[in-house]
Amino acid sequence: MIPTWAQIGYLVSAVCFIVALKALSSPRSARTGNLIGAAGAVLAVIITFAAYKPDHLASILIALAIGTVGGVIGSRRVQMTQMPQLVALFNGVGGGAAALVALVELGDVPSDATVAAIATAFTVLVGAISFSGSVVTFAKLQELMTTRPVTFPGLPVLFVASLLGGIALAAWLVSDPRVWVGVLLCLIGLAIGVMLVLPVGGADVPIVISLLNAFTGLTVAAGGYVLGNTLLLVAGTLVGAAGTLLTKLMADAMGRSVFNILFGAVRGGSTLGAGTASDRPVISAGPEDVAILLGYASKVIIVPGYGLAVAQAQHTLRDLVEELQSRGVKVDYAIHPVAGRMPGHMNVLLAEAQVPYEQLREMDDINGDFKTTDVVLVVGANDVVNPAARNTPSAPIYGMPILNADEAQRVIFLKRSMRPGFAGIENELLYDPRTTLLFGDARDSLTKLLTALKTV
Repeated sequence: MIPTWAQIGYLVSAVCFIVALKALSSPRSARTGNLIGAAGAVLAVIITFAAYKPDHLASILIALAIGTVGGVIGSRRVQMTQMPQLVALFNGVGGGAAALVALVELGDVPSDATVAAIATAFTVLVGAISFSGSVVTFAKLQELMTTRPVTFPGLPVLFVASLLGGIALAAWLVSDPRVWVGVLLCLIGLAIGVMLVLPVGGADVPIVISLLNAFTGLTVAAGGYVLGNTLLLVAGTLVGAAGTLLTKLMADAMGRSVFNILFGAVRGGSTLGAGTASDRPVISAGPEDVAILLGYASKVIIVPGYGLAVAQAQHTLRDLVEELQSRGVKVDYAIHPVAGRMPGHMNVLLAEAQVPYEQLREMDDINGDFKTTDVVLVVGANDVVNPAARNTPSAPIYGMPILNADEAQRVIFLKRSMRPGFAGIENELLYDPRTTLLFGDARDSLTKLLTALKTV
């Protein structure tokens, strides 16, 4: 039995997790929320050691130390552009750990404890799916493999057969909880996870990360039931619910269903990844010409994208905005829900550069302002301002809500090249007579643009 003081401590930890999740809903309170959540986790670990007094304490502490050192080094060295990969890895480790714990607990599941056996089988299967799927998402985002959908003849049949086989093995495990059956179920889960993510295009991978995160949360909750640990049950349920809601919100922001995102490539309709550069003529200009357009504008909207993160140009962009504001120009940032590689990517990136939260405006709030905007400056974004989402039914992003940059008086794109975005289609806005392109690395271009603006 868990001592009363430990149960109270677990309750405090659970409250910390709930408060942290609420705080993460706003950039202003997100940092505090992270600290509160971390404090809750540390408290839970301490209580577990004190209440259970586990055997092999030295081995556990060594493993804990190794994991702590690895986590600190990894999190401090990771670049902002690589944060989604890190999230995918952490999520996969969580799912894999839950599956391993469930396998270890198989021998202790009573033959008449049907519900516990079902929870154990669920944890093994879904935890393995989450682990292998997260590894594939990491490989895609890290470009260790192609970001394009990977399909082959018979994939749907093999996937469905594996899924049915997994369900059959789970039923077998419930009726006869043998370790070797659990191992087979785990292997089937690993295969299902790989086949689930392979057909997903690079632009859709962040949504799959969120879905797999929900899977991991559910496995942790089920593992909490198996272990009789209420805190794990609460924490896993929170993660599972939050991941499910986030997946739905991101899919809505892309204007597509989760089913289409996961299996669209099998039917030939998924996001295909970056294509080839176009040789169609465009209007380009140097930093001096673009500085004149910005310097004499009264209202400017900045649209940040993944290219800004890659170039680590957020600080230079902030300096440019401050220079514009000192001239009396009204400047806002337009944040698309799926700009970058994960939800909130642009918010975190700009917050790192000390950009005031009041200037960060979400798509629904700012879209009506583009009609009265003199200049839209698009820095490293493409698909989130592509009118094909509204005008081209055959486009893979058709139906996705976009920022209405094409309604502004002038549009300036900062781009490395004419290479399309992850959707692999051309952006007709690039060829609009109102659009000017400034080619080059985003940070270099913004630096030159800031220098030119000071002489206008």
